Amino acid sequence: MQVLNLRREFEVKMKESESVKDFTNKLLKVVTQIKLLCEKLTDQRVVKKIMMCLLERFDSKISFLEENKDFSQISIVKLVNALQVIEQRIFLRMEENTKVLL
Repeated sequence: MQVLNLRREFEVKMKESESVKDFTNKLLKVVTQIKLLCEKLTDQRVVKKIMMCLLERFDSKISFLEENKDFSQISIVKLVNALQVIEQRIFLRMEENTKVLL
């Protein structure tokens, strides 16, 4: 029963109000719990899961990463770090645009 609940939680999507850090932390807690229950879950599957659950604003960046990286070799940590950098750039641009409008 617990494994089924965790699998449902693993299917969560990123919310508009969530940061990459918050979303990945939440997902990785579920991954850890699943692994503790002796379920096999590869890092490659987790990487793919993260990429599939991101918001649309990350689509172009994900496409770029897919074209230029071998995802069988990328670690969860490297992916999360890259996504956080992308997110910071998005927010900085939004702030700059807001200042220009004011």
